[in-house]
Order: sequence, then structure tokens, then C-alpha cells
Amino acid sequence: MQKTTFQVEGMSCGHCVNAVEGAVKKAGASGKVDLNAGSVTVEYDESKVTLAAIKEAIEDQGYDVAK
Repeated sequence: MQKTTFQVEGMSCGHCVNAVEGAVKKAGASGKVDLNAGSVTVEYDESKVTLAAIKEAIEDQGYDVAK
């Protein structure tokens, strides 16, 4: 398993946390949002999902992702 952290702009509430964590899970990884830091730490299997796919899943929820 690989682990990385993305900075995610635009998160401000519990709904945002659920949306981002849900998007990461749907992409095939697991994620834990730190709302205060504006980030999500993602654990993923690089043989099953790419970082680009995870980033796109988060962005599809309406958030901006910076590495």
C-alpha cells in the first residue's frame, strides 16, 4: 500500500468530509480528511488505482486538489 496526502481547497464542513472520503473510496482507495489542515491522506494500491484517478474523483465532487 502506498500513502500520500493531497491538499484539498474548498472543504469547510462535515458534508465536505463525507464527499471527499466517499470519492476516494469510490475510486478504489481509502482516505481520511483533516478538515483543519485542508487535506486528505490517501492509502491506495498502485496496482489497482492511480493518483490521477483519485485526484479526478475528488475534483469531480467540486474541490480543487493540489499535491
